Amino acid sequence: MQWTNVSEQNVYQNRWFRVNLADVELPDGSHLDHYVIRLRPVAAATVVNASDEVLLLWRHRFITDSWGWELAAGVVEDGEDIAAAAAREMEEETGWRPGPLRPLLTVEPANGLTDARHHLYWAEEGQYTGPPQDAFESSRREWIPLKLIPDMIARGEVPAANMAAALLMLHHLRLG
Repeated sequence: MQWTNVSEQNVYQNRWFRVNLADVELPDGSHLDHYVIRLRPVAAATVVNASDEVLLLWRHRFITDSWGWELAAGVVEDGEDIAAAAAREMEEETGWRPGPLRPLLTVEPANGLTDARHHLYWAEEGQYTGPPQDAFESSRREWIPLKLIPDMIARGEVPAANMAAALLMLHHLRLG
C-alpha cells in the first residue's frame, strides 16, 4: 500500500532545514495533511586503528538532554562530495584526518517525518593533525575498544540510532 505525495507547500525554512506541508493521498483515495522536514544529507566518519579501537566523541545533546558516544558528523554542504564532507567533519571535530574512507552504511533515521539520510564512513588509518577546530562539539575524544561497543549500546551510552547502527556494523566487520 503506497501513499502518494500529491503536493507540498513550504511552511518554514532556514539554512538548516525546510518544513513543508504535504497533501498525501492514501491507497483508499482519501487525503491527509502531513508535515515533512527536508534536510541536507549528513556525513559521519571514524577510524578503527590496528588495535581495533574506534575514535569516538563524548558529547551532550541539548535537545534530548542526553550524553553519549558518537562519530564525528555534520551536514554536507551544497555541491560537496559526501565522503569529503565526512573527512572534513572528522578532522574539524577530532583533530584526526582519516585515511581512505570506506562506506559503512546509509540510514534514514526518521523516515516517517524527514527525508534525512545519514552516510557513515570508516577508515583503517588516520593522521593526527592537531587539536580539533570544533572542540566545542564534544567534551572529549577517545579511542574505545571495539569489543566494548555492544555492551555500551545496551547500557544506553550510544543513544543515537544512526551511531549505534554504524558502530554495530564496524564491530561485525572487524570482530565478526
